[in-house]
Order: sequence, then C-alpha cells, then structure tokens
Amino acid sequence: MDMSVFDLFKIGIGPSSSHTVGPMVAARRFLVECGELDTAVGVEVGLYGSLALTGIGHATDKAVILGLMGETPQGCDPQAVDDQLAEVELDGVIRLLGTKDVPFSAKTNIIWNKASSLPEHPNGMRFTLKLADGSAIERIFYSVGGGFIHAAGESHVRQSGSGGTAPIRFPFDTMDQLLGHGRASGMSIPQMLRANELQRMTEQELDEGLDKIWHVMRDCIAHGLVTGGQLPGGLNVKRRAANLWKQAVDAKNSDNRANDLPHDALHQVSLYAMAVNEENAAGGRVVTAPTNGAAGIIPAVLRYYAEDCRPSDPVKGVREFMLTAAGIGMLCKKNASISGAEIGCQGEVGVACAMAAAGLVAALGGSNEQIENAAEIGIEHHLGMTCDPIGGLVQIPCIERNGMGAIKAITAASLALKGDGTHFVSLDDVIETMRQTGADMQDKYKETSLGGLAIHVVTVNHAAC
Repeated sequence: MDMSVFDLFKIGIGPSSSHTVGPMVAARRFLVECGELDTAVGVEVGLYGSLALTGIGHATDKAVILGLMGETPQGCDPQAVDDQLAEVELDGVIRLLGTKDVPFSAKTNIIWNKASSLPEHPNGMRFTLKLADGSAIERIFYSVGGGFIHAAGESHVRQSGSGGTAPIRFPFDTMDQLLGHGRASGMSIPQMLRANELQRMTEQELDEGLDKIWHVMRDCIAHGLVTGGQLPGGLNVKRRAANLWKQAVDAKNSDNRANDLPHDALHQVSLYAMAVNEENAAGGRVVTAPTNGAAGIIPAVLRYYAEDCRPSDPVKGVREFMLTAAGIGMLCKKNASISGAEIGCQGEVGVACAMAAAGLVAALGGSNEQIENAAEIGIEHHLGMTCDPIGGLVQIPCIERNGMGAIKAITAASLALKGDGTHFVSLDDVIETMRQTGADMQDKYKETSLGGLAIHVVTVNHAAC
C-alpha cells in the first residue's frame, strides 16, 4: 500500500475533490512539468465525461484557471477566488504559474466535451500549451476521486506501488493481510498504521500533521454552524445548519426541557456534518475525507467522539481515529474506488461512513476484528447508492447524505463494539462487492446528473446543465 494518511486527508476547498481539487492540481502540474514557459502564447483545456457534464456546478472551470495561475487547493484563499477569476476574465489574460501572461477567456479556452469521455476514467482533462513556434505540448490527466490525479498511462505504475516510496513495516493490500499482521505482531490497527507512517516521517511530523487536519475540520464545523444565507449555484438552497444549531442550543439552555428527546445528541452530529458540507458547497476550506462530497462525516463523528464519548485522552484518540479511518480509505481506493463518477456515491458517502465507523471503534479501544466489522457495516448499507446531484451541484442530496452517513457510522460502531468481531461478510468481500456494483451501475447514476434525482426534480436555473 503506497498511500499515506495525508493522501486521504487533504486540506483544500469546495465544492468537490474530484471536480475541483483534482483539476486544480492537474492544471498546475501540467504547467510545472512543461518546464520553461517563456515561449508560451496560449493554453487550452478540454474537459470530458463527468467533468464536462457537471463541471459548472462543481466549479471545475474555476479550479482549472486557478491551477493554471499556480494556485494549490491548500494554499489558495477561498475569499479571494472570485476576485482572481474576475480579473482574468476582465483583462482577457492569465498569468501562467504567476510568471507568464497569455491571452485567455474561460468561454473560449475551456472546452466542455459533454458527449465524449477519455479512456481511463470518467473525469478526463486534456491540457494544451501553445508555443510561439507553432508547436504545442499536450497532456491528458485524470481526476480519480479524493483529489488524486494521474497522467494518462500512469495509473498502473501508481497502483503497483512502484512510485518510489519507502518500504513500510506492515504492507497490506487487503484487510485480511492487515488483520494477519495484527495477530502476528500483537499490535492494533492504529498502531500498525502509525508504524507505517513513521517509515516516511518523524513522529512529530506525523502528530503535527494529524493535529492540523483535525484543527481545520473543527474550524470548518464551527464556521458552518454560525453561517447562514444561501448557497451559490442557482438552486437557491438555504443553509440550514446554523439555524438548526441555534434552535438546539436554545433548547438545551432553556428552563423548559420537557421536549428533550434521547436522540437530540445524534441530531447534533448530523448538524456537524451538514455544517461542513454547506461550507463545502459554498467553496470554503474543507478537508477531503476521503472526498469533498463526503467531507462532513468524519469531522462530525470525530467531534462526537471528542465531546460526547468522554475520552480519557482525546488527543491520542483523535489521532488513532484518523489513522484507522485512513487505513480503511486506502483499502477502498485501492480495491474499488472513492470516485462518485466511477462507482456512485457508495464510493464517497459509503466509504466515509466506513472510515468513520472504524475510526470511532479504534478510538474507543475496540479490537482489530471489531474495527473491521464496523467498516464492513458502514459500506454494506450504502451499497448501490447513486451519485445524482441536482443541477450538478454538491448540495442536494449531498448535504443531508452526510448527516445521515454520520449517524450510520455511529450506529455501525455501536453494533461492532457490542459484538466480539465475528461476522459473516468480510470487509474485503464488501469492498469487492462495491467495486462490482459500481461497474454494473449505469453511467447516468454516476455523477453525470443525467439520472436519478437530478432529472426527476425540475430546476429552472439548471435546465441547461
């Protein structure tokens, strides 16, 4: 397994890891790898498949422009994006990697190829750099989910683990292998994942990185719980988390507690998740976990753990949660997919639910077998979930789906912790089932907005999308 916890958890911006973060990274990488830009006279970007069909709603065009300008998902300022893009369109010029000006207009230099796809993945991009001597440099990239990208022909090399990473202490390609390492070593899954990461970095670097990710997640929840208004994109969707959170806080502080219900704590968890995904839909700062479309589930369950589960050592518990969750995400990405455009929302919300469930069990001291059981339950009950965003926007049903996914994760963890780890369906089996289900799923249900809710809910402003 040649992935790190920081491959699964990446700081970026909304609204999509595959349609925003990935294209931004690909655009910048293309120009960096082109080398000298002094003789450049123009640049063109062709978007294909799901990127073309839902790219407007996912801000793919904006992300590509920012990437060509040299911005990175973790480095760009969400508050400055609109001004940066407006300046490019007003001047008719883009400064490639911040150094070379060439003529540019999003209307003519970004081509939306809605009727065709590139061969290796539904999220394909073709970049062309035009040079003064009449020649051109062209390269194809794919955004394969969770902010991961690869160039054409590069996929097999990356997946084979020959990317030049240091050998890890506990190599695993399946959960069965990881469980075997645990039995042989007597170590827990988070301990083994930590040992693997320490082959790449120091303990201080690892812990500081994990703490930073958690800090950004907490800030995202906090901002989402106090920010109202309307989400961009034309659906006129109102942000609900802040108002519902205020109602919950007011009720808790009221002298009249007659209407309190036992499940109010879980209601709060769903609001944490919705707050994150409203921030994501607004283009705010989020952590890919493992995707932007499913970014609310893990932060919500983490906050539930830290505040409601009364941990004796919350810092250690949060770190173990994240390491374990990342391990589950690695297995899902390697053996199936975390791309909604490839296997539907089961690969996004379903995987995030499994990651959160496993992480919660680990943080609460569960056994390796209970961790595996929780992850299996989390995915099993999302099998077949389609990706059908209305208007191509990461709003409906995505925001509520995160709230529901967080609750399912807690339920899965609870079921696993009450058992002894023995269960009928293995995590490896359910991941393979998810892969096959995605392969059998019609393309119109995989982030194209050509089926499901996307066509059965008529929207005036997005009739052309």
